[in-house]
Amino acid sequence: MTDTTPSTAPTFDTKIVVILGDDLVAWQELNVTAFLTAGIATSAPGLVGEPYRDADGTEYLPMLRQPVIVLTGDAALLARARAKAAARDDVALAIYTRDLFATMHDDANRAAVAAVAAADLDLVGLALRGPKNVIDRIAKGAVFHA
Repeated sequence: MTDTTPSTAPTFDTKIVVILGDDLVAWQELNVTAFLTAGIATSAPGLVGEPYRDADGTEYLPMLRQPVIVLTGDAALLARARAKAAARDDVALAIYTRDLFATMHDDANRAAVAAVAAADLDLVGLALRGPKNVIDRIAKGAVFHA
């Protein structure tokens, strides 16, 4: 028997992907993912949904409206993906470099990135949001995070 009930799950015309370097330890993976998804959340209006409320009426902060796919790849893949994404107007791009593990605030983070040419960034993570087929091509070769 086939279920013919229409799905109520929304479909998205964009895709959000985080690609982590394959040499990070667990705390670094979590830290990088948190920072990068915060950047993506600010990249377009409507990406963040409404606040959550439990049955007791307690309100919680809203979250991204669509899934985030977490992948891993080596340094060469991260560099290629950054270059491809940066060359496109329809892709939102957030980066995290290895230098940021040693900084302690936002101004120092921006200064660390500004000190290095794009091709020389020691990337440990990227977040991308854009058309599904474009993001799939940019992230080609990355594998699901295990």
